This record gives sequence, structure tokens and C-alpha cells, in this order.
Amino acid sequence: MSEHGPQRWVGNWSGRRAALTPDWVGLVDAATGAEYTYADLDRRANRTARLLAEYGVTAPDAREERAAADHEPGSVTVLARNRPEYVDLFFATGKTGGVLAPLSYRLAPPELAALLDDVDPSLLVVEEPFADGVVEALELADVDPPALTLTTNGVATWEPYGDALPEADAAYDGPDLAPGDPHLLLHTGGSTGTPKETEICHEAVVWNSLNTITAWGLRPDDVTPMVFPMFHTGGWNVLTLPVFHMGGTVVIDRAFEPGAVLRLIEERSATVLVAVPTVLRAMTEHDRWAETDLSSLRLAKSGGGPCREAVMRAWWDRGVDLSQGYGLTECGPNNFAMPEGWDREKADTVGVPAMHVDARVVDDEGGELDPGAVGELELRSPHSATCYRGRDEETAATFGDEAAGGDGPRTGGAWLSTGDLARIDDDGYVSVEGRKSDMFVSGGENVYPAEVEDAVAAHPGVGEVVVVPVDDEQWGQVGTAVVEPVADPDAEPPSADDLAEFLDDRLAGYKRPRRVAVVDELPKSGPAKVDREAVEREFGG
Repeated sequence: MSEHGPQRWVGNWSGRRAALTPDWVGLVDAATGAEYTYADLDRRANRTARLLAEYGVTAPDAREERAAADHEPGSVTVLARNRPEYVDLFFATGKTGGVLAPLSYRLAPPELAALLDDVDPSLLVVEEPFADGVVEALELADVDPPALTLTTNGVATWEPYGDALPEADAAYDGPDLAPGDPHLLLHTGGSTGTPKETEICHEAVVWNSLNTITAWGLRPDDVTPMVFPMFHTGGWNVLTLPVFHMGGTVVIDRAFEPGAVLRLIEERSATVLVAVPTVLRAMTEHDRWAETDLSSLRLAKSGGGPCREAVMRAWWDRGVDLSQGYGLTECGPNNFAMPEGWDREKADTVGVPAMHVDARVVDDEGGELDPGAVGELELRSPHSATCYRGRDEETAATFGDEAAGGDGPRTGGAWLSTGDLARIDDDGYVSVEGRKSDMFVSGGENVYPAEVEDAVAAHPGVGEVVVVPVDDEQWGQVGTAVVEPVADPDAEPPSADDLAEFLDDRLAGYKRPRRVAVVDELPKSGPAKVDREAVEREFGG
């Protein structure tokens, strides 16, 4: 195979970056203090690519084979905290044409099992603390892939990942790839709470990176503490990949707490920071806040939910240009930016569209609305994802009928339905007003009431239940379970503590209601139909 075949740049990110700036530091592991140059990262990616090839995490050489349904690229699923091996696997799947499909270690075993069935991975890579949950999930799933362990304290449920890596780190000669070939599978949720795997192709990754670089003004000397988990689009597409694209430095850690982020900003002279509002607020309340030197930060963004003005002002008072962003796994996620010299009166907006993003607000019939009117936000960009894997009906509803038809990769020509309500003012600034569905955001994570209600309703003391969001100072929003008890007088409705214990192995922690309200009977809007809006008016807010 020709070393310089068509579109080789699509997959070989680490090789291309290493050829340009081999000695620049691309990655810092704060947990160990290790620093990796781009030459180091490319050598690690080459070793990892050979490992993935042994397990079939590759794409067929022929384009026509890759287009066939029975010749999909192999995938590697990772359950781990943020570690250098995640970066190795991203760059390596680029070289082999395989797909990286990380899953959240926060999910309960039944949730993991459903997603494992959707992904059908060729290989599992699991950090040891999460091995027991994965073993339980595999017992529930219909797949049984081989697994490797990222060891901690020398313990390994499966063969240690490090022992399995080949020694050879010379350039890896993989298949010729095209921009529309898949590279990432990132899970999200639907309005019913059913997780969906969002397929993101190489082209979309590149375009989101270009949109971020051009709209946010990223530079080769940028340094960022990456505080999002790497099973989330925030862990890759918000800053990691755009910063790698420019040759900057990404600092990762197993977990970030506010004091650690403040310390790293000062120690590493960080220039860019993106975090959820909860983290940004906690940083302002930390003992280190007043004494930390923030002068190196020229840009900070809030994402994952609305940021309170008091938090933004705390950052402004320290001389940091903090503004709000907006995105979703299905598109971007970096769709907007604040113009140079933006007016602080626009702080409640997410700014104006990025260079290669179109935005509009439409009514229920799809007609574009005038400035100031509230409707559903639609986006159009070549950084849009391709589809929800294996879900044609939901793909058509979000991405359009052509995406569901399997006629090839998207090129940014179709409008994507976000499901969010927004308005655009006369200056072109976009304000996100709320969600069209019942979904709410807790600590930067999407929570879908229908999924939570199904789990709560399994409690023996619960007859009917509606889950509504309420404001919370720490997490932005949390759920309140409004419960109508069963008729059996011997069955007690659960308290908040009881419900937390009951849901411990059924739902991820961020989905569990923090409060319970018991009512004699839920309001009805028709025969046997609960009036959700009436419940939310009384108990939500």
C-alpha cells in the first residue's frame, strides 16, 4: 500500500503533528507528572495500532468493502478515567481505521450492557476499578469481547494492557481512509432515556477542530487542563483535539477537583479553560481562589448548562474573559463564540455562530422565525455527526431523512434538529431558552425523566411517579420524584434515602432523584394520563 495514498492525513493525526513539531509537549499526565512530546505520542500510537490490529480494530482496505454493512470497522470500547492510554487509542484508531467507542464508568451494569450490545466491540479496555461492573454488564449483554486491563496497584482482572502492547513503534501502515469514515462512537440519550451511539466521522472531527480554532483563536502555545471525562464529547471535541491540531498542550488527570484545577492553571500557565458551571462556581469558592495567579488565562468557556451571572462576574473580576458556549454530541460541540470586544450585556447568550456553522430558529412546521421569536434551534455544519448507529427513525428525526437512508456521509448540507428552544436577537446572538423535551442537565450530564421514572416505578411502594427538575446550587438542577403510592397500605412509599439505596445498582448517580414528594394522587389531564405540566408547575423550578 502506498505510504502517501489518498486522504492519509485523515487518520494519521499523530504522525502529521509529530512531523511538524516532534519535540513540543502535547500531553501531560498530572497524576504521574509524565510529559509526552508529539514524537512520543506518535510512537505510542504506532504500538497501540499494532495491538488493535491483532484484535481486528481496523477498517477493510477497500472502500467498497467499508461501505458494506457486513464490513463495518472494528471498534475498541474503553471504560476508564482520563489516562494517556485514551489518547493512544484515539490516535491508533485513526491509523487502523478502527472506531473508538468509550463508555461512561458512571453507568450501572444494565445501562452498560445495553450500550455494549449497540457497539459490539472487538476489544474492551477497562481500568481495574471498574472491572466488577463490566463483568456484571457482560453477564447481561449479548456480546463477549476479549478484554485488557489498565492496572492500578498491580491488580488485573484480565491480561494487563501494558503487557499486551507490541514493542515495535515504527510507522504503522494502515488502510487509506476517507473523510466520511467513522472514527468516534459517543453515547448520548434520547427523549425516552434510551442511550444512543452517535457516529462521528473523521471529517466531522476535523471541522469541529477548525471551527474551534478559528472562532476561539486557539494558538500553538495554548495549554489547557482538560476537565471533561474522555467518554464524553467534551473530553475530545471541546478542546483536546483542537489543541492537538494546533500543537498545544493538554493536561489530564484521573479526576479533577476545583483546587487541583486552580493549581494546574498556575503551575502550567494555562491559557484556555472550559468547564461546566458547577466546576467554575466551585473554583470561585475554593480557598485557593484569591491567591491563584490566573493571569495566563486569556479565555474561559462555560458549557453543559446555563452559568449563573454571579459566577461569571467572579471570573470577570479576576480579569478572565468567561463566556457561555453551546453544543451537543450530535453537532460540534463548539458551535458558537463571542465576538471580539463583546458586550457583557450579552453574557446570557452563547454568542454568534462559528465560522463554519449556520444557525436558525424554526416553528413546529420547520418555518424559519424572525429575530426575537422562540422556536427550535437548528444547526448546519460539516462538523455534524453522521447518525445514531442502528436507529434509522431517530436518525431521521434529528439528522434528516437522507442520513437515515444510508446514502453516504453527511457533508453539512442538512439542518440538524437540536430539540432545544432558542431565540436569535437582532445582533445575531443566540439565547438558549430551554429544552423542547423534558430533559434536564445535572452537573453537566443529561438526565431523561422517562428513564428515571421507569427505574423508580420498580420500587414496591411506588404506584405512579413523575420526575421533574428543580434548581440546585451545586449541580445546576437535580430531580424530584413526585410519587403516588401503591394502594397497599402495608407498602411504604420511599424516602429520598430509601430511593437512593434502591437505585444504587439501577441508575448512574447523577440520574437519581435527590428529593421525594409524596402525593395522594397525581393530577390527570385525561383518562389515566398524568398531567406532567401540572406536576412541574407545583413541584419543579
